[in-house]
Amino acid sequence: MPHVITQSCCSDASCVYACPVNCIHPTPDEPDFHTAEMLYIDPQECVDCGACVTACPVDAIRFDGSLAPNETLFAELNADFYRDGRDRPLLAPPVPALRVRRGQDLRVAIVGSGPAAMYAADEILTIPGARVRIYERLQTPFGLARFGVAPDHQRTRGVLRQFDRILADPRVELVLGTEVGMTITHDDLLASHHGVIYAVGASADRALDIPGADLAGVTSATQFVAWYNGHPDFADRRFDLSGSRAIVIGNGNVALDVARILTMDPDLLADTDIAPYALDALRDSRIEEVTVVGRRGLEQAAFTVPELIGLCATPGVDVVVAEEQLGILPADDARAVALRGASRRDGNRRVVLDFLLSPTALSGTESVRTMEFVHNELIPAADGSMRVKATGEGHTKEAGLVLTSIGYRGRPVPGLPFDEATATVPNDAGRVIGARRAYVTGWIKRRARGFIGTNKYCAQETVRSLIDDYNSTG
Repeated sequence: MPHVITQSCCSDASCVYACPVNCIHPTPDEPDFHTAEMLYIDPQECVDCGACVTACPVDAIRFDGSLAPNETLFAELNADFYRDGRDRPLLAPPVPALRVRRGQDLRVAIVGSGPAAMYAADEILTIPGARVRIYERLQTPFGLARFGVAPDHQRTRGVLRQFDRILADPRVELVLGTEVGMTITHDDLLASHHGVIYAVGASADRALDIPGADLAGVTSATQFVAWYNGHPDFADRRFDLSGSRAIVIGNGNVALDVARILTMDPDLLADTDIAPYALDALRDSRIEEVTVVGRRGLEQAAFTVPELIGLCATPGVDVVVAEEQLGILPADDARAVALRGASRRDGNRRVVLDFLLSPTALSGTESVRTMEFVHNELIPAADGSMRVKATGEGHTKEAGLVLTSIGYRGRPVPGLPFDEATATVPNDAGRVIGARRAYVTGWIKRRARGFIGTNKYCAQETVRSLIDDYNSTG
């Protein structure tokens, strides 16, 4: 009986190297690893040894015969990945061990404590004698792994156990409540460390630049997520949940997360890590419908198939898509299968996935009340992609809450160069260009792309650059 990778896959590929028959792909050395939505097990090659189950940090791997009803579609997703065959070696290429050629024990400072930082620390600790000091601005570590994952995604949050094990290493020191660039400088860190790795993420939201965007009731989905996850910077925020509809602009995974949290039965969140004040507010919420708006079509939607499957399986929530949009997809497309299998019951709250709309203005007196859109059409481009063109036809929706989820931007890091166009620190394989002994990993290095586990291989590249420099210059 083969194993199946399900929704909570973090793509850190621990399972890849645990598998004795190389039946889990894409592997980190394969071209599609960084673009794949998750990893997949070949049902024909799997020998049912269970090694991958033990290695997975987020409990994403299940026996085929033990899948819950809302997980059965993942068996098809795993099998479909191998439908056309796949060339592969007998075993996944191993990652070469790091070696330090000098006698002095390596000391590295890491700024930030999210997934990118923790994977960098884990990589450094493979070197005997190496020591790591992690600096975190907040009084609680782990960044988006703690404050950005939806509270009902308990298996995904299981990665925190792995991070706890890293912090338990006696060679790791965690310094909380310290903001580098404010209470301590880059030069201060260099005085006691051989190198400094910045893993500060991309904490700024891309702004919605339309009239009325500054109205009360308009905010970012990122802030809403941080609020219900108990982030101290947002614990005092208040969100107006008294209206019957909320609108989410953007249709990535975060957009689906907030739509699900706003519509699901609060009792299902009671045993999760959701902030108590947020749970109380959701119990009093009058929102019956959340409309998730994308400027392109369903085929180009930014959410992943696993996230959509999870939304469609939410008890008490109808997921609605216009038939003309759904009809574009082949009947056996996993998105179409998930959407057609979503519940339809009287009394359910609704998540409406709307497409081919671009926001043009927000209206209201003291707070937002309506949002105006222009309809789009898709035009084929010379490179084969589909471009958006406004038709001029307008459309208005009522809403008492508008959450924007249109991407993240990195912020400038004191003492380091910054590229405003990409919102990243200019770097070469993690080496900061123009700054001595400074390195970057995670979103501040490569933009806000990828999943939790993607940071592991980003961190490996950065740490190898640091070690190469250390070995050559000391």
